[in-house]
Amino acid sequence: MGQAWLISGSPGCGKTHWILNTFKNHKGSCAYIRLNGYSDIDLEQVKFSKIDSAFLKDHLPHLIDVSNSNKSSISIRENTLLLIELPQFKLPSQNGVSGIDPRVLHELEILKLQPNRYLHFGRDIELPTKDTLDFKKIESSNLNLQGCIWDPPSLNTFWFELVNGAYGDVYRAKALMNLPDGRCMFFNWIVSQQGSQYLPLNGVAPLTGRPERHSEIVIQGKNLDFALIQSTINHCLLDDSVLAYHQASLRSSELQPIG
Repeated sequence: MGQAWLISGSPGCGKTHWILNTFKNHKGSCAYIRLNGYSDIDLEQVKFSKIDSAFLKDHLPHLIDVSNSNKSSISIRENTLLLIELPQFKLPSQNGVSGIDPRVLHELEILKLQPNRYLHFGRDIELPTKDTLDFKKIESSNLNLQGCIWDPPSLNTFWFELVNGAYGDVYRAKALMNLPDGRCMFFNWIVSQQGSQYLPLNGVAPLTGRPERHSEIVIQGKNLDFALIQSTINHCLLDDSVLAYHQASLRSSELQPIG
């Protein structure tokens, strides 16, 4: 039989990167699902974010993402490691699987999943604690940017303003952003870090129209002006005519002989 592990922790603690490294070290097949978690008083969870699954799938093309499968019949095959990612602000009440929130247990029962192991950032010594923060109040929002392509200088300015307080006190921000040259960038920032992390995804979209891959931004913090954030983003995106010009120019430069 395969293994199913539940991995939980607060925003920005490093769940997804730990999951990626664990998968890379696993000899058998790998499967993944992300649960939405539950909001508490003054602690609002991000709902329905697909950034983590898209990031993992880009680095592990053979990863089995069961998030969009028939969830009533999820099965774990032999030598398969299924990691269940759960955003959770508070420490579990008990160690091990007995500390799983009853609401999460009910959700797992519906999926016919029974974790063999439960690890929580800030509780279990196997997990790093550098960015495990104790949030007392947090607002959360995620914006779907499917098909959107950013003007690179405008994107740099927006991200700098975002993490430096121009739209409120941001504690956590991450995103998948499409660029005109076909690349998609993973942006990652947590208030406990010195700076942002910028990673290009492996997949590059063709220079013909708008990419179909997932694009999204997640922002969490306090006193956030979400209307201003949305308005600013709208001014940073390329319209069809400007995008067509950029892509035509890039296609032409690719055809130029070297030397």
